[in-house]
Amino acid sequence: MKSNQFIAGLDEAGRGPLAGPVSASCVILPPDFPVEILNDSKKLSEKKRDEAFAIITEKACWGLALVDNKKIDEINILNASLLAMKLAWENMLSKLDDFVQKNNLVWNGDLSDIHCIADGLYVPQIASPCEAVVKADAKYCEVMAASIVAKVSRDRLMVQYAKKYPQYGYEKHKGYPTPEHKKICRQIGPSPIQRLSFKY
Repeated sequence: MKSNQFIAGLDEAGRGPLAGPVSASCVILPPDFPVEILNDSKKLSEKKRDEAFAIITEKACWGLALVDNKKIDEINILNASLLAMKLAWENMLSKLDDFVQKNNLVWNGDLSDIHCIADGLYVPQIASPCEAVVKADAKYCEVMAASIVAKVSRDRLMVQYAKKYPQYGYEKHKGYPTPEHKKICRQIGPSPIQRLSFKY
């Protein structure tokens, strides 16, 4: 029996913020996935993102990875984003056998049967074929799904950080460089999750 060919979407969230990790996700969708719930994560309301996130994480084969602010400062945000994508792909791959079995698919373990599409200009160093596509998160359902998982996961983490560092308002701006966030950082200094290599 011939192996199925899989499309894996890769996307990140949190390249622009001044604080917190960058997150990335890798997603393979099952054949019966309700793709009408998907869109670029930035074009969905928070409620719609949360609803889609629940369905993706239940039905899809997905991986998530976070690279923290210290690593971002060490290797720069581009390399940190690509590292997060690589780790997310590895995490997805660890679940693929179970996903194949659950959906009555066929896969012989050949990584070349997984075609990855990464949003943007660059591809992570992974063992499956991968192409970079600008605005892939508006073109490919798998990348839309990855963008939703990455964004929702990061946003929820920043809300948790807001409870730990309440004076920074992370629950509102998620660490993005809003005038409010920059002003707080200048007044009271950086929080422990601040990216010190970024300009304020």
